[in-house]
Amino acid sequence: MNRQVRKIAELDRTIHEPGRLMLMTLLFAVEGSDFLYLQHETGMNKGTLSSHLSRLESAGYIEVSKTYRGKVPQTLLRLTAAGRKAFEQYRRHLREAL
Repeated sequence: MNRQVRKIAELDRTIHEPGRLMLMTLLFAVEGSDFLYLQHETGMNKGTLSSHLSRLESAGYIEVSKTYRGKVPQTLLRLTAAGRKAFEQYRRHLREAL
């Protein structure tokens, strides 16, 4: 197997899924975000977005905190240090593969 094909095999499958890749990319660029912003930017419905966020949270890539803005519930999300490292490694492997 050549080097580029091996690099493709090394891609983090949790991040590589298109919906989660969008989320990781958006969260990598900011310190944190709220659920509604991510929903608006990705065009995902609430259920799909929640599912992807749960998968990223269980992988230890994002941190989810629930709070209120006045009386309105608000879900805040941010990449963990492990999530930032995993995304940087994913990007490096993808560049090497291409």
